[in-house]
Amino acid sequence: MESYRELDPTNVRGVVFDIDDTVTRNGVLEADAYAAMHLLAGAGFELVAVTGRPLGWTDVIARLWPVRVAVGENGAGWTWVDDAGTHEGYYCDESERAGQATLLERIRLEVESAMPHVRTTHDHRHRRCDLAFDVGESVSLPRAEIDALVALIERLGARSSVSTVHAHAVPGPWDKAEGVARAVSEVLGLDLSSEIERWVFVGDSGNDAAAFERFPKSVGVANVREHLDRLPVHPSYITDGDRGRGFAELAAYLVGARG
Repeated sequence: MESYRELDPTNVRGVVFDIDDTVTRNGVLEADAYAAMHLLAGAGFELVAVTGRPLGWTDVIARLWPVRVAVGENGAGWTWVDDAGTHEGYYCDESERAGQATLLERIRLEVESAMPHVRTTHDHRHRRCDLAFDVGESVSLPRAEIDALVALIERLGARSSVSTVHAHAVPGPWDKAEGVARAVSEVLGLDLSSEIERWVFVGDSGNDAAAFERFPKSVGVANVREHLDRLPVHPSYITDGDRGRGFAELAAYLVGARG
């Protein structure tokens, strides 16, 4: 991985960024990172937040943060605000989501039986399309137990995705890269694949792997180093600072290059 200062900032149009441990520290949005969002937006960059957090949270993020669209549940859906009001979109249609909900309930019950000490996340009630278990937010599960949980999820027919705080059961074909591409198409009318070199992705952990692979200009904040042994694809660049400090460094670099 190269320093973020080696990233070519020429013609960068937008920044896609993860939330947990990319712009937050101990679950709290860092002041430097929030200021950096406003700095980027004020300089004309398109901002897209993408997170494993619930779609219920994206309703708030889209309203209160300077982003064009907020993508939740690792790509399952998205929310945006324009002059006509607040809107939502989904990767899968309503009938598909109904079938997926049945699978998720089966997984929840099986995990409850096989691993009764594993709990769903505190934000569970705000979720619409996935199921998440707390592995690093309020508790800290050993890697062996996280691996066992992932194996159980996958044995029951869902995919899995693990962040620094949660292990997700993903019942559909989405991931962060695919979800962002769909959201950008619907909200901004852009074919992301045709201008992928004009977008920067910023993340920190396992559930960012698909985006690290998709975006040539992928950046890990410094704490990504803690997860490199579990990442099938590493980011191309890395910041000096961790979490929100690293995000702010990158933002200042991009804005400075734009002049």
